[in-house]
Amino acid sequence: MFTLEGRRHRLCDGIDRREFLRVGGLGVAGLTLADLLRHQALGGTRTAPRRPKSVIYIVLSGGPSHIDTWDPKPEAPVEFRGEFASIPTQLPGVRFCELFPRQAAMLDKLALVRGVRSVENDHYLSEVYTGLPRSAGKRPAFGSVVSRLAATTHRSPMPPFVSLRERGGEQFEFENPHYAGAGHSAFRPYGDALQSLAPMKDLSRLEDRRALLAGFSNMQRKLDQQDSVAGLDRFQQQALEMITAPEVRQAFDIKAEPPATFERYQRGKYTHQADYKIMYDWDPKPFVLARRLVEAGVRVVTLQVGSWDHHSMPSQHIFKSYRHVLPVLDQNICALVSDLEERGLSDDVLVVVLGEFGRTPKIGSPYPGREHWADAGCVLLAGGGLRMGQVVGETDGRAERSTTGTVTFQNLMSTIYHVLDINPTTTLPDFNGRPQYLLENPQPIRELTG
Repeated sequence: MFTLEGRRHRLCDGIDRREFLRVGGLGVAGLTLADLLRHQALGGTRTAPRRPKSVIYIVLSGGPSHIDTWDPKPEAPVEFRGEFASIPTQLPGVRFCELFPRQAAMLDKLALVRGVRSVENDHYLSEVYTGLPRSAGKRPAFGSVVSRLAATTHRSPMPPFVSLRERGGEQFEFENPHYAGAGHSAFRPYGDALQSLAPMKDLSRLEDRRALLAGFSNMQRKLDQQDSVAGLDRFQQQALEMITAPEVRQAFDIKAEPPATFERYQRGKYTHQADYKIMYDWDPKPFVLARRLVEAGVRVVTLQVGSWDHHSMPSQHIFKSYRHVLPVLDQNICALVSDLEERGLSDDVLVVVLGEFGRTPKIGSPYPGREHWADAGCVLLAGGGLRMGQVVGETDGRAERSTTGTVTFQNLMSTIYHVLDINPTTTLPDFNGRPQYLLENPQPIRELTG
C-alpha cells in the first residue's frame, strides 16, 4: 500500500496517472519530490570532492549535565560533583564520568569541547540546528543549508538531508528550511517525507519490509510495465529514481544488518525525564540507520536520543536516571565510531554529540536534579578529518564557566561547515530578498581544524 498525497492505491490495481505525477509528495506546502530535485539542481555550483563528507548529528534534547558526563570535578564539594566517581581517559589528566568507560578508553579517537556557551537558556533548539538563537530570526537548519549549497560531482538518488525524527510542533521545530527553500527540507522517514511509502510513525514501521521494501519493488515493476514515465520531465524521473533506486532501498533496509551489529551497539533502558520510575527501551536502530545512510551518500543525518531534562522535582532523580542512560549512550557512541572506522569512513564522516546546554553545577535540593545552565555545556566529536585526541577548553573547579575563552554554537556550526566544505561567510537571500550570512561569527574551532 502506498499513500500518495493522503490517498491509498494498490499498485496491483494500476497506477492513476494524475496521482502518479505527484509521487514523492513531501507534505510541505504541496511540495513534491520532483520540486525538491529542481531546487537541488539550482543549488550550489562548486566542485566537491569525489566522496563528499557527511555528518551524523546526535542531539541529546533536554540538556545533558556536563559535570556528570564529560566534565567531572572530583575535587569539588559534594553538592557539585554528584554521586558518580570519575575515571582516567587515554589523555593524561583528562577524566570522564565512571559510566563512560568506553569513551574514556578511546578518547585518542575523539575530541571534546568543554565550556560551550549558549545564548538561550531554554529548550528551543534554534542554536543546535542553525548555530544562531531565535533572536536572530528564522534561519534555515544547517542540513537545509548543506542541501542547497553542497554540490556533488556525482548524481545520487539519496536525499542530502535526513532527519530521523518526526516533525515537532511549530514552536519547537528547528529543522525547517525557511529561506533556503522548501525543496531543501529534511527527508523524514518517520514523518511526512515518505508519504509515498505509507506513513511510518516509528522504528518498527521502518522495519516492516512489506511496507517499505516490497513497496519499492512493486512500484518499480509496475513502472517498468507502463509507459507512464515517458511524459515526465527529468526532475520527476529523478524523483522516481530516488524512491525506487536500489541504493535507497538498501540504505533503509535495516534488516540487512546482521544480528551481531545490534549486539555490538547494545540495547538498554532509559527513564522518562520527568519520572524516573517510567522506563523506555533504548533502541540502537537510529545509530545503525544513520551509519547506513551516510555510507550510502546522505550528507547530513540528524537524530535525537534519550531524555535529558532532569530538574529538582519529587518525581525526578538525575542520578538514578543517568545510571540507566549513560552506559547505553557510551556503548552506542563508541560502537558507531568504531563501525565507521572499520568501514574506512572515519575521515569522511563527522559524528557530533551535543545538547542545547549543560546543567547547573550545584545539585538541586531537596530533590536531586539540575536546572538549565547556558554557560558551560560539552560537545563530543569524532572523525570528519578534524584533529582528534584532544580536549578543547576548560572550566573552573566547579564546572560553572569556561576559563579559556568563549566557544559558542556558531563556532561549532562553522566547524561543521568547514568539514562539509561550505564557506560560513556565504549569504542566502531571505524571504525579503535581503542577503543573510549563514553565521554572524564564522570562526571555526581552530584547535579542531588545525
